[in-house]
Amino acid sequence: MARQTAGGNAAFHNFHNDYAHIEDPNERRRLALAEIDKAPFGWYHVRAVVVAGIGFFTDAYDIFAINLVTAMLGVVYWQSAKSKPGVIPTNSDTAIKVATSGGTVLGQVGFGILADIVGRKKMYGLELILIIFATLAQALSSSSPGISVVGLIIFWRVLMGIGIGGDYPLSSIITSEFATTKWRGAMMGAVFAMQGIGQLSASMIALIVTAGFKESLLSAKGYSSCDGVCKLAVDKMWRIIIGFGAVPGCIALYYRLTIPETPRYTFDVARDVEKAGEDTKAYIQGKAEGRPDEIRRVTVLADAEGRLETPKASFGDFVRHYRQWKFGKVLLGTAGSWFFLDVAFYGLGLNNSIILGAIGYTKGNTMYEIFRRNAVGNLILVCAGAIPGYWVTVATVDTLGRKPIQLMGFTMLTILFVIIGFAYDKLLKHNGALLALYVLAQFFFNFGPNATTFIVPGECFPTRYRSTSHGLSAASGKVGAIIAQVVFGPLRQKGAPPGSTDSPWLNHVMEIFALFMLCGLFTTLLIPETKRKTLEELAGEVPGTSNYDPGSKSAAYKTSSDPDSGSGEKV
Repeated sequence: MARQTAGGNAAFHNFHNDYAHIEDPNERRRLALAEIDKAPFGWYHVRAVVVAGIGFFTDAYDIFAINLVTAMLGVVYWQSAKSKPGVIPTNSDTAIKVATSGGTVLGQVGFGILADIVGRKKMYGLELILIIFATLAQALSSSSPGISVVGLIIFWRVLMGIGIGGDYPLSSIITSEFATTKWRGAMMGAVFAMQGIGQLSASMIALIVTAGFKESLLSAKGYSSCDGVCKLAVDKMWRIIIGFGAVPGCIALYYRLTIPETPRYTFDVARDVEKAGEDTKAYIQGKAEGRPDEIRRVTVLADAEGRLETPKASFGDFVRHYRQWKFGKVLLGTAGSWFFLDVAFYGLGLNNSIILGAIGYTKGNTMYEIFRRNAVGNLILVCAGAIPGYWVTVATVDTLGRKPIQLMGFTMLTILFVIIGFAYDKLLKHNGALLALYVLAQFFFNFGPNATTFIVPGECFPTRYRSTSHGLSAASGKVGAIIAQVVFGPLRQKGAPPGSTDSPWLNHVMEIFALFMLCGLFTTLLIPETKRKTLEELAGEVPGTSNYDPGSKSAAYKTSSDPDSGSGEKV
């Protein structure tokens, strides 16, 4: 019989003692995970969402803030340029923005694989340390005779991107593996929705900083004349905006470094049954990790090694698992959907300047008016479409389901991009119509595939490959983002006079995005509906379910329906 542990009360139930008398490690695993799945929603779930969500807040802030900052960099470092003084060159602007996406791809794949090899706990927090360090380094960067400021910022943004990339699989799967089945989608959606708050905060900080340096900014009429006190003010502004991105990360860092390992990882990958039980109790009670009796732990670990039915993770097992079409198609569906989504999601940003112009937020008589209107305009766009879409998803994802929301989102976006593309010239004459379509597109991105492509990969893969699979899916999305910035960015200016900022081909780019949304509609058909299903059922480990994998040893294990029984039988 397993050793019983102290602790537990009406508020914090001691799940470990419920199964301390059960010798079979497979039955203990099943019952312990069932308790996590059906646990009532509590403060510890809220804590998990907040700790993971602050990371995504930081990610979105750092990514979005650079869109506001590059204009300031032009004022500071290109004031003496022969062509367009005070304006950053297009190539430098694109390189700085793409650097983040390139680093993100590396982080998503690298951290995703490592979290499956060494554990979620050991990796969680390291990505935030990297983000904090790289963010502060950017804020302190400056040009020198040996290297330009663009080169320095690109270097630090690649490193920051690696940290941001690591946050995607880690925050998703940790939230998923600790969540109750009933509200798992809402919890993961709330984590992802913090991106909208991060975007909002970046615009708000830019607005506050602009107001703080108002008198200095009023001294210049435009980019080319912003010198002296105006240039000094702008140099301070961009450093404050970038540097503030490290603040929320510092707040969340302690809590990330002290979370317990997820019981599912400890059961299925580390195969440490005793530690998994203690960690479950520690999580419910808000402690850093469980403290099992080491002698008992070693005994149970040795006993469970030959008796646990979950397959061991290995490259060969990974290939065998995904070589089966019913599992391989899910990875193809999650990766493909994320790729097609991000091409258009980041590509729609190419339209921002036109939309801001349509609502009168691109120009001004002084640098103060220019920066203020840019910040306020971005605030309006974020609040009008993005933030409502995120939180409608949180409210409905566990009732409507992930797959219907993603299908609906891709369908609506296909229609919207067809309208924008084929009626673009007419829409330019009716600014209100173009703005309405833009806001609708932002809404259905976030009440649609932008949220569900993050949620589903954190649920539908087995524990031993969940982080790797989520990382691969997310990385395919960022490859799409890079294509949008590097290929479609220049493509929209096809046919424009040299040096012009016109986008004569933008209508055709929108038509191409409509095709990408249609492709996303078809890849969505490959993913399963994950609503109100346990992670083990989705992984194919529960006999009698649609995902059941007869080739998995764990799936061939049938337990008694009596929760007090420690027996199990092979089928």
